[in-house]
Amino acid sequence: MLGAKEFSVPDVQVPHLEDEEETVPRLPLDADARQSPGKAMHRSKSLLKIGLEVVLIGAGVFLGLMGEQWRENVRHRELAQESLRRFRVELQTNRKAVTDVKDYHVTVQKRVAAYLAENDKARASDKMELKGIQPAFFEHTAWDLALATQSLANLDAPVAVALSRVYGVQQEYDRLSYQLTQAMYLRPPNQDLAGFLSALALYYGDITLLEPQLLRLYDDVLPQLDNALGDTLPRRVR
Repeated sequence: MLGAKEFSVPDVQVPHLEDEEETVPRLPLDADARQSPGKAMHRSKSLLKIGLEVVLIGAGVFLGLMGEQWRENVRHRELAQESLRRFRVELQTNRKAVTDVKDYHVTVQKRVAAYLAENDKARASDKMELKGIQPAFFEHTAWDLALATQSLANLDAPVAVALSRVYGVQQEYDRLSYQLTQAMYLRPPNQDLAGFLSALALYYGDITLLEPQLLRLYDDVLPQLDNALGDTLPRRVR
């Protein structure tokens, strides 16, 4: 019988899964993940800073526009005051021009009408004497300047309308005076007295209606100019 041989059974190492799980190294957290709270705070501070800068810039622009608008309004008021003063002086001068001749025009109109109503024999013995036509001559520099500079837009609407009405009637008066002058050159009194006096009668018939209308318009607009000027108007010229 063969001698008994000893056999050794190798040790079998059974893996310990729990230990293995414990020994598995944990991956480190992402650096960005660890720093995310700080970054979020920094980002919020940056947004706040940008927002404040935007607000300050917007406020600066707004204040700048408001300042420019204020300066423009002051400039418009100054231009309006200058225009009102010029209009006041000019219309006072024009009113005096009408006042000085209106009674003469009424008298001559009646005299011319009576002469034209006479027969030829009566006219021959009637000496028709005139001291000139004597139309009112209007100044209009303030109006022309206001149109050229568009400064009427700086005036209150009622004042601008009243001024426009006055200067419109004055322009009609000037047109009639120009037409009479043309007729006088075409038919001189020494060549055709009756023809000239007929034209003169028509002229006086129109302007004796316009002159009272102009005086009413002057008396309406001048107080408006005084009120618009207010305290800026010197007492001695009121």
